[in-house]
Amino acid sequence: MLKKSTIQLLRFHFSFFLMPVYWFALSQLIYKNWHHAVCIFIILHLLVYPASNGYNSYMDRDETSIGGLKNPAQPTRQLFYVTIFMDVIAVLLCALISIYFFTGIIAYILASRAYSNRKIRLKKYPIIGYLTVAIFQGAVTFFLVFHGSHPEKSLHVPIEGMVASSLLIGGFYPLTQIYQHEADLKDGVKTISYLLGYKGTFVFTAIIYFLAMMVLAHYFFMSLESKEFFVLVTCMLPVLVYFFIWAAKAWKDKAQANFENTMRMNMIAAVCMNIGFIVVLIMNEIS
Repeated sequence: MLKKSTIQLLRFHFSFFLMPVYWFALSQLIYKNWHHAVCIFIILHLLVYPASNGYNSYMDRDETSIGGLKNPAQPTRQLFYVTIFMDVIAVLLCALISIYFFTGIIAYILASRAYSNRKIRLKKYPIIGYLTVAIFQGAVTFFLVFHGSHPEKSLHVPIEGMVASSLLIGGFYPLTQIYQHEADLKDGVKTISYLLGYKGTFVFTAIIYFLAMMVLAHYFFMSLESKEFFVLVTCMLPVLVYFFIWAAKAWKDKAQANFENTMRMNMIAAVCMNIGFIVVLIMNEIS
């Protein structure tokens, strides 16, 4: 019987925040193996991501708010075993896709473990930790979804799509750390957000997000998907509005850089980007 704390710390709902990369990659395929696409969705969002969340919580044993949870429970040994079981199931399912997908998921899991593991602890290094998250949750995930959902398992994956995915993840990731500076320092972790400071985090996010939109613009226009790009930009407007309103408040009062505002930012961004990329997917399907 799974304990309540185990289910809570797997944070299944947090997969929603990482879902835009999946829809983006899927939308860029002219032809799709839908059976594999569904399998990949399950592998990533119901197994790999939750297992990564759970393992991170098991290692950190957070006593303050973390992404998606204001009052996290304390983990038990059961959580550790459940994350291992979920990873094993995920890897076994990967055998249905391809050897490259299989290898990529193993690399993702190992990177996730290295990020949180107490002996390796990549997360305590602000630059290395940041790049690990941006690359694996962005570019690597885009590659895996595109390749795995391709009918012929093509390795010719759009580079700009991979870069844009890492920029989108890398742009918002520091914002998820902005309210945790003190808690992270007590745990010996210096995040990219701590390195940048409160104001610097907002400036950095704005710059990376701008670069992401520039890469997306070039990619979509070169792919003759100008209508799709404008639809995507329209869907993302609420993200920009809330970001600048929040940044203005936090600029005057750093107390505004709190858990509630961070989660609201994450939710708005996730909802808007998921909708945007799903609409692009539908447009490409019916065109």
